[in-house]
Amino acid sequence: MSGEQAIVRQLVTFGRCLREAGLEVGPGRLADALTGFTHVDVTRPDDVYWTLRATLVTKVEEIEPFDRAFRAWFLRRPTQADGRAAPPPPTRRVLEQHTRADGSSREEAGDQSEIGWSAHEVLRQKDFAAMTPEELVRLRALLEEVAARRPLRRSRRLRPHHRGRVVDLRRIARLSLATGGDPLERAFRRRAETPRKLVVLCDVSGSMEKYARALLLFLHAAVGSGRGAEVFAFGTRLTRLTRELATRDPEKALAAASDRVVDWAAGTRIGDALKAYNDLWGRRALTRGALVVIVSDGWDRGDPALVGREMARLSRAAYAVVWVNPLKGHPAYQPLAGGMQAALPFVDRFLPGHNLASLEELADVLAGIERRHAA
Repeated sequence: MSGEQAIVRQLVTFGRCLREAGLEVGPGRLADALTGFTHVDVTRPDDVYWTLRATLVTKVEEIEPFDRAFRAWFLRRPTQADGRAAPPPPTRRVLEQHTRADGSSREEAGDQSEIGWSAHEVLRQKDFAAMTPEELVRLRALLEEVAARRPLRRSRRLRPHHRGRVVDLRRIARLSLATGGDPLERAFRRRAETPRKLVVLCDVSGSMEKYARALLLFLHAAVGSGRGAEVFAFGTRLTRLTRELATRDPEKALAAASDRVVDWAAGTRIGDALKAYNDLWGRRALTRGALVVIVSDGWDRGDPALVGREMARLSRAAYAVVWVNPLKGHPAYQPLAGGMQAALPFVDRFLPGHNLASLEELADVLAGIERRHAA
């Protein structure tokens, strides 16, 4: 395959990624981008970035998803401290891997590396159960980004805001001291936004053991995202892990959590665990107004009827109930387990949780809930 054909193939695949990100990228735009490449030096990162952006982006709101896709596709780079997604194009070495000075393709020389294929994108789609310890270490920072996207709610507390509708008399009086008591400047307040309470119940039984480490890394990041996050583990009994996961070091947090949970990789009694939570923590109003996320494969050794009763109690108090099942990521999965069937009538959303992409979907769902039980 020639260098030109390789670039065409990679451009088409990159356009598919942009369409998945929400951009309207059709064959016409891709043809314009390919034409633009004939007028620039494709070994220069800036030329590649601005050629693609000028031909594939037509709206201001498309710039941010384009930059994210560009970073993920070509070479993963962190966002700048000021929040702007400045062009972090690939290095000359990555761009030159298909085009040599003599015009030959590196694929012809036996190098199977491709333009833009990002290790980050591979990690997003890889099943947690198949990850190596090194990949789990790289996963930490990505999970922190996902867990930081906490759902928000309107607080009753009023904060100063230039677009507020409530007159801030105290601030007006304070400002008038500089003008001899004349209230010349107006000040307003409005209700602030604060993170909604998040309660996560995670199954750590034997059937969930291959997913437990990655999911606990996600829970550690969720606890570190701010106040109002509570984490519980359950197998044959319920264990609160919020305090153990509150430390900064993930390894220490996971070690403390494993020491705390005495029924790790044991059996599963979902109904008993839900009853223990409702009886103790539900009565403390922890569930009221909270988003409750249950992470489990649904396999239960207990009474399915008990699962149904306790899920009904949980649903009545919670703002929304989301069930995350790692097995749902398999195309042939069907919720045939008794505990899963008993719980589903009281679940607002049933989502997979087998890889990073599915947890990103979970964060989007939680952030998008605007009304009670409207997940």
